Amino acid sequence: MKGKKLFTGALALFLGFAAVAQEQTEFTPSGKVNGKVFFNYHYDMTDGEEQESSFEIKRAYFGYDYNIAKGLKASITLDVGKNDGGSDYTAYLKKAQLEWKASSAVKVSLGMISTIQFKDQEKFWGYRYIMKSFNDQYGFGTSADLGVKASFKLSDELSANAFVINGEGYKKVQDEDGKQKAGASLIYKKSGFIAKVYADANSAKVVDEGGNEDDVTVSALALFAGYKFSDKFRLAAEYNKLTNGTKYSAVAEDHDMEGVSVYSTYTFNKKWEVFGRYDYLTSNTLEGESEKWNAKNGSAIVAGVQYAPVKNVKMAFNYQGFNFKQDALDTNSLLYVNLEFKF
Repeated sequence: MKGKKLFTGALALFLGFAAVAQEQTEFTPSGKVNGKVFFNYHYDMTDGEEQESSFEIKRAYFGYDYNIAKGLKASITLDVGKNDGGSDYTAYLKKAQLEWKASSAVKVSLGMISTIQFKDQEKFWGYRYIMKSFNDQYGFGTSADLGVKASFKLSDELSANAFVINGEGYKKVQDEDGKQKAGASLIYKKSGFIAKVYADANSAKVVDEGGNEDDVTVSALALFAGYKFSDKFRLAAEYNKLTNGTKYSAVAEDHDMEGVSVYSTYTFNKKWEVFGRYDYLTSNTLEGESEKWNAKNGSAIVAGVQYAPVKNVKMAFNYQGFNFKQDALDTNSLLYVNLEFKF
């Protein structure tokens, strides 16, 4: 009896190794180059604006994905954009990650990874080449950072993500504090409906006027819901809040921002669609002050029509208006022709 069990175990072990060997033999490593460019022409109708019009390339991405083994993929992406130092076309390392699909329900990524704060919102909005999603546009979060994240499929409708990252974004290295940002999200999808809750937190040392150090935590909250009523019409809304920060990477005690974004699209056919979006951003008033601390509080309106003549090419004619609350800042009013092409 004992010999029979030993034989059965050895046979099972042998068959397991054989299956793995066969799987590895059948797998062929492969790679693919990809790229994307955001180009525009705009005419500025703002009163007193000296530069009335301009051609621009706002972003150019160039990347490569390589499937190392089954369930294991390496990706690298360069982001060419404006540098704070003055260069309009500086290449940044946007992504350099290793992605491991541990099972059908678990996926882990590490390195310079894409973040999860507004990825679903950006996809639902659908016009990143025209305007960033709310969190990205107003500095509530970054699209990539150094760290590790894990994604979990809890059911057919429910998924979750968790991460630990540096917190400074992909254009900067870790700060002197050496403290990381941690966060998570929960996403529900069913029959055209999507709902998402996201939260993160990161502490940093702040020195007050008296020279005393204190740990202050900057945190972000994002609530998002969207619904595709049919192949023709989709509508979404989101609420976002940033606490103790003038930006996701700039801790400032008692400085808070919050806002909402509502956007919608109607699709006529595969080539033509119209879209619109409204943003509202506000901040708190600091103790002893009469006005809110953020000079760029206000609202934004984007509306236009998109034409997609062929696959991987999109263009849009649209209006973008920015109405600032502070009288010192003029209302911006611009007409855009945006183009995205990718491969």
